[in-house]
Amino acid sequence: MNRTHTRTARWLLVPSIAILALGMGYPLAWQVVTSLQEFGLAQQFGRPASFVGFDNYVELATNPVLWGVVIRSLVFCVVTAAITLVIGMLVALLMAAVGRVPRLILQISMLLAWAMPVVAAMTVWIWLFDRRRGVINYLLDAIPGVEMNRFAWLESPTTFFMVASIIVIWMSVPFVAFSAYAGLTQVSDEIIEAANLDGASPWQRVRHILLPMIKPVILIVLLLQLIWDLRVFTQIKILQEAGSRAGDFDLLGTYIYKQGTLAQDFGMASAVSILVLALTIALSWFYIRILLKEEEA
Repeated sequence: MNRTHTRTARWLLVPSIAILALGMGYPLAWQVVTSLQEFGLAQQFGRPASFVGFDNYVELATNPVLWGVVIRSLVFCVVTAAITLVIGMLVALLMAAVGRVPRLILQISMLLAWAMPVVAAMTVWIWLFDRRRGVINYLLDAIPGVEMNRFAWLESPTTFFMVASIIVIWMSVPFVAFSAYAGLTQVSDEIIEAANLDGASPWQRVRHILLPMIKPVILIVLLLQLIWDLRVFTQIKILQEAGSRAGDFDLLGTYIYKQGTLAQDFGMASAVSILVLALTIALSWFYIRILLKEEEA
């Protein structure tokens, strides 16, 4: 009976696997083939692409500018994902602790922030950090001893990525908070009551009961955040349009865009895309192994 159910389940997976293979397999195969070719503007108009083997990857490996972008992207995604996870967990714990009405207000507020289109949200954020009419500069300049009049947030890489991190975190916290709160709702009330009777403090309940019980949710959310923040593009691109487009302000997404769309070097852009895919698989495999060990335990 179990073998029959297993066989049926496997056959039911076939249509989904076929759709994924068709929808994702062709673009991936095209990227791999293009990364082994010299594919530029002429090839867009029908000229055959010449096969160059791994020349694009050799150039990629010896390009110090690219590796600077890779390191910058990894630091950006790790920092933003970690801060997003911490803030999201705190918001989830707050939702679990407050009453029904405050929780509903908080959930609606986060849902509105999460559902806002990226371009519309970026328009507001750029206005907030505008050097001439920005509200942030106005409020900071009102603090005694702080001189922020006409401070250009988007003209220095440090402050540029600080602003980008704030925006990415603001857009990502609702997902983490909702996911963590859903996990917290599955924790049995009897366990919490038993901890209260044993004299456990709120911090002890969170550290020794709640967090271990929703650890699988935390790991999945952290993995997704790392992947999303590694591939962030829209926020960085719009901020560059409002500030500087220099290479020091690039992450992997905008670097690939410049290589393909602006430099018309689609072979190199495809090679960098494969590098991003390899980094994503490496991150995913690391966390999948942790999840498998958790399930076995």
